Amino acid sequence: METRQTRVPWNKGKLIGQKPPLKLKDIWAIRIHLQNAHSVRDLALFNIAIDSKLRGCDLVNLRVRDVMHGSQVLPRAMVVQRKTQRPVQFELTEPTRSAVSAWIEKTHLKSEQYLFPSRLLNSPHVSTRQYARIVHRWVADIGLDLTIYGTHTMRRTKVTLIYKRTKNLRAVQLLPGHSKLESTVRYLGIEVDDALEISEQTEI
Repeated sequence: METRQTRVPWNKGKLIGQKPPLKLKDIWAIRIHLQNAHSVRDLALFNIAIDSKLRGCDLVNLRVRDVMHGSQVLPRAMVVQRKTQRPVQFELTEPTRSAVSAWIEKTHLKSEQYLFPSRLLNSPHVSTRQYARIVHRWVADIGLDLTIYGTHTMRRTKVTLIYKRTKNLRAVQLLPGHSKLESTVRYLGIEVDDALEISEQTEI
């Protein structure tokens, strides 16, 4: 009698759903860890991932010319998102500009080259899969559960922090390039978070 092999579901044992953003203390823990490890590439990649709020596919496709003019890293940049074909602007803070500048200087990258070239011969730039592994390494290195966090964590982190500080939903909608406000609400999990916050502050 022939026995059938049962396929194991791809999500068995994995936590599925929206990846949570990093907390401010987690951001600084990763930054300090990367600085102490003298990991120039990873520090530049981490900082620009947080600032840009880009999807992984857009982040790994950045070229030097997207963030640099002449010898200066730009304070603002703009790219066309691959998923939506909509342009989105993002800021590059001083720590990010410094980290990116150090990385470009170390690697002597030219304007037309990818900002994060792959170390593998068959790939011109870091792949989204490689990027996911790098993110998992970052969170594991500071003691976070790598099954909970992922590349979308990086995209959500800064907009979530901005919303919590300002409650300006319209501004936050523009940053990740959402066309609908409803998308931003779902994206941030605002209704749940705000409801819990109100509930916590209400004594009965």
